[in-house]
Amino acid sequence: MDSMTQLQGILAASADRENPSPEEFKEMMDSVQTIAVVGISRNPEKPARRVPSYMAAHGYEVIPVNPFVDRVLGKDAMDSLPEVTQPVDMVLVFRPSEEAARIAEVAMAREEKPIIWLQEGIQADHVAARAREAGITVVQDLCIFKVHKALFPE
Repeated sequence: MDSMTQLQGILAASADRENPSPEEFKEMMDSVQTIAVVGISRNPEKPARRVPSYMAAHGYEVIPVNPFVDRVLGKDAMDSLPEVTQPVDMVLVFRPSEEAARIAEVAMAREEKPIIWLQEGIQADHVAARAREAGITVVQDLCIFKVHKALFPE
């Protein structure tokens, strides 16, 4: 199975039918360099740690954001997204849906208008709709690890 067919299957499993197309995902992943990971975990067993670690290992600069972690992946963690002063291409969210809307609002307000990516099982439909209307790319209910693996098989 080719990567685009595999990615179409992954997209079909998402509850958000407004997610980008397979071709748009390829362009997105090629253009992203810096990812602020909100809710990164110190526990290496959790997806909120394994996935950012995978992304860092594949050349992305990961900025950890978690008020309960001092250092993770060899970097100082920021307490919140507004503390991230450098521009980011993407805000990757590993927090429950009830917190995701607030985080997406903060991401939308950033000057650089980063991609907002809510991991698998996480949605904030009303904020996602507003962000998309404003021209911001939003991904919901989708695992960035699965998408990356489909696009860039090793």
